[in-house]
Amino acid sequence: MPLLRFDVIEGRDKKELKKLLDAAHFAMVEAFGVPEKDRYQIVHQHAPHEMVIEDTGLGFNRTENLVVISMVSKARTKEQKEKLYSLLAERLQKECGISPQDLMVSITENRDADWSFGLGEAQFLTGKL
Repeated sequence: MPLLRFDVIEGRDKKELKKLLDAAHFAMVEAFGVPEKDRYQIVHQHAPHEMVIEDTGLGFNRTENLVVISMVSKARTKEQKEKLYSLLAERLQKECGISPQDLMVSITENRDADWSFGLGEAQFLTGKL
């Protein structure tokens, strides 16, 4: 159910994007315990000058391999979020060659009433989910 948006610098091919999305999805499935078919991902590609992602004084060396993941999700525990951040960094590096320094993640929480998966219904509220 989490909705993930990926902002990347343009130039990745379909295979690279699939690996990125798959790695992120399975990290989320493991960290949050959501069903494997619960997958909502959107990719936005940008020219390099359209993404200014600095290091907040942490000393990161960002490259054009940068990935920013913005997630909207029901509330998760601190432990689940920390596990997700760790798994994302590990899997994106191993499976996609993306340095942990090139990964930024932001999670925005919402509630059951904030989701409609279609048909003009709030499926969490109607009991369909």
